[in-house]
Amino acid sequence: MQAWKARSEAFQNGQAHPPVDGLPLLPHSTGMNAEPRPLPDPFRTGLLTVGDGNEIYWEISGNPDGKPALYLHGGPGTGLRSGSYRRHFDPQRYCIIGIDQRGCGRSRPLAPDAPSELQRNTTQALIGDIEAVRAHLGVASWLVSGVSWGSTLALAYAQALPDRVSALVLVAVTTTSREEVDWITEGVGRLFPEAWQRFERESGRSPGERVVEAYARRLATGDLRDRLLASRAWNDWEATHISLDPGWEPASQPPDEDRAFAFATLVTHYWAHDGFLRDGQEILGRIAEIAHIPAVLIHGRRDFGGPAITPWTLHQHWPASRLIIVEGEGHGGPQCFAQMRLALDAFAQSR
Repeated sequence: MQAWKARSEAFQNGQAHPPVDGLPLLPHSTGMNAEPRPLPDPFRTGLLTVGDGNEIYWEISGNPDGKPALYLHGGPGTGLRSGSYRRHFDPQRYCIIGIDQRGCGRSRPLAPDAPSELQRNTTQALIGDIEAVRAHLGVASWLVSGVSWGSTLALAYAQALPDRVSALVLVAVTTTSREEVDWITEGVGRLFPEAWQRFERESGRSPGERVVEAYARRLATGDLRDRLLASRAWNDWEATHISLDPGWEPASQPPDEDRAFAFATLVTHYWAHDGFLRDGQEILGRIAEIAHIPAVLIHGRRDFGGPAITPWTLHQHWPASRLIIVEGEGHGGPQCFAQMRLALDAFAQSR
């Protein structure tokens, strides 16, 4: 505990960390850039058929001869959107690969269009999709980065196929445990009792049913009107608890309903099933399988939806990891992403 605290304070004070697996991570090393870069356009895109009637959208930007790096978006269900994630990678050093996960973004079909097929949308299926894209592109191994849910998926992928992962850079770290899910869907309600009362009431849950289970049921089995009402109520709650983040501002326009519908359908599906990760404890229980993989875990101290205990606990069991707690920030704020860029630059310079 004291050793971790000293390392964290050293970083905040601009000092060097001890190297992890030979990787120096200095705040201002030569060739390292904390500023967002111009957004590179993809030079290749495609839809890969992966079975079960699914097609996975993928895109590549940056240097085709650079170090392969995979980005995993959050949600589940947010998709790559505008591709702003590409700004965190040095396009001269990285071959940057992004995918829209099964059921969202430009992958097909979208989850709300095929609710009866949700049983085929699991973490294990997503890992299979990632592997299919890797094999299709001829990548031997890659650095894997992920934000929020993307960090859970990155960890699960690394544990399933550690030889395919050279390093991990994770922001707003989650493991999608039941404890985490119940906190964000019920525990945070203690901070917003009025909003949570509406959220809970509109879930229509049965006695003994968790709030997230009720929303997952309605979004998967209700008629279209009821599913849309459930989606709006879910997204209203998301907007409420995220408002605790420092620097948060209300959206200037209503969210895209199709995108919000896909997000609500997928996030409730995964959260109601503990992320399909064995009671939500699988990642921590298997951390020894990736203990040798160098990783940087970046998290905001004021991430009220995902408390810092999750990355801190992972770090305690992960010798090759470095934990960076960003004071004064919430769920993936600008300084968290600045630290992400520094970490990615450091890995780009490593062997």
